[in-house]
Amino acid sequence: MTVFAVQEVEGRNLLPAKEFGEVVFLLPPRTNIMFAPKPTTSRIRYGLRGFTQEDYLLLIGDPVAIGVATAEAFRNTPTVKFLKWDNREHKYYPVEVEL
Repeated sequence: MTVFAVQEVEGRNLLPAKEFGEVVFLLPPRTNIMFAPKPTTSRIRYGLRGFTQEDYLLLIGDPVAIGVATAEAFRNTPTVKFLKWDNREHKYYPVEVEL
């Protein structure tokens, strides 16, 4: 299992996400899809090429990149597992969505 984090955010501790698998960042910090939409979209698509129903998507970073990554994940599989942060418990919970 792999946790695909949409974008690396400086100063954000994603260590709790490792409980669900290796964390892989699709985009580096400070990437702004507005300035380079085609290359950024290609990078997301390439990063998610092996995405399966066993993997997780962690929605963090640029909101447009999050939308692109979500759409791409659903292109690969009809069911996507997301990790949702709970501020009270200070941990991630999996949320499975089927379209």
